[in-house]
Amino acid sequence: MNKAVTLGGEIASTRKLSVEEYLDSITFEEDDFEFDNSEFISRIDADYISRSHWKDALIRFKKNKGAVFSVICILVIILFAVFGPMMSGYTYDQQDINNQNMAPRIPVIENTGFFDGSEKMLSSTGTKLVNKYTKDKIDIFYWFGSDSLGRDIWTRTWIGTRISLFIALIAVFIDMVLGLSYGLISGYFGGRVDMVMQRIVEVVNSIPTLVVVTLLMIILQPGLSSIILSLIITGWIGMSRIARAEMLKLKEEEFVLASRTLGAKSFRIIFKEIFPNIFGQLITQTMFSIPHAIFTEAFLAFIGLGVPQPMASLGSMISDGYKNFTTHPYMIISPLIVMALLMLCFTMFADGLRDALDPKMKEG
Repeated sequence: MNKAVTLGGEIASTRKLSVEEYLDSITFEEDDFEFDNSEFISRIDADYISRSHWKDALIRFKKNKGAVFSVICILVIILFAVFGPMMSGYTYDQQDINNQNMAPRIPVIENTGFFDGSEKMLSSTGTKLVNKYTKDKIDIFYWFGSDSLGRDIWTRTWIGTRISLFIALIAVFIDMVLGLSYGLISGYFGGRVDMVMQRIVEVVNSIPTLVVVTLLMIILQPGLSSIILSLIITGWIGMSRIARAEMLKLKEEEFVLASRTLGAKSFRIIFKEIFPNIFGQLITQTMFSIPHAIFTEAFLAFIGLGVPQPMASLGSMISDGYKNFTTHPYMIISPLIVMALLMLCFTMFADGLRDALDPKMKEG
């Protein structure tokens, strides 16, 4: 091509150029181009576009004030469960008959007139204010009071909270190992395998948990072992049904068929391809199962089928406090509040997770 070529305001030589040389010699200035509809492009939130699924879920979770508050409460309860029994100077089974039925008394705060060891007692002439912290007990403090055997309720409350949190951990483990595996395998293979496995689920689910625990206590000693074994027998049913339903929904999707076509084995398809896509729903269901497990342990302890004395659990403490509710109501207040907070906070936390991980909740 024998002609002058104007590139970026400069005139190139008029010798014959090859196509490659011509293209290589082209240079562009910053003002050679401008975006069409640049005003619209400037309004695009690049950070929003680049968010991952988990980052987006975390942002939605933080906007849920109730869920964030529940997480803080759970962490605080866990800290007290770990360090609380070491703070008062008493052990959970330490008895002192001389200090039985002592009302709550907290250092420093007692000077304000609150938690100073006083309690109102009913008598034939009406109510009277009684303080059992006499001069010879001026240096004794029971932060949540003492029970009818002179045991420190503060220490026993947090020991009982440890048991409730341990039961919650066991419930999560059972859901994620037994329930998850059982439901995914049943839904994936289908046919006769699914039919047999679901009949087993129906048989196990038809047996009440209370009956299972009672039968286990005939064989085993009352305690955590029988409660854990009963959860292993019946506690995974709900998770297995959720996992099976999700598997039936996803196992015919294109990405699963592609993996099967490429020769992927069943185990890889179940746990490498499908499981990550339903993890959000399953972890939410697991969080919802924790309050049920805590309540189950507390109920069994309340009716005398929980951990044996002198070990403390929230259910057994509520049972003991219920017997003295009319005379010493403070005995039932602390374990009742802690158990209610645990169940409420885990429920709110699970609800917040469900809203955060559900793609349908995403705005925009």
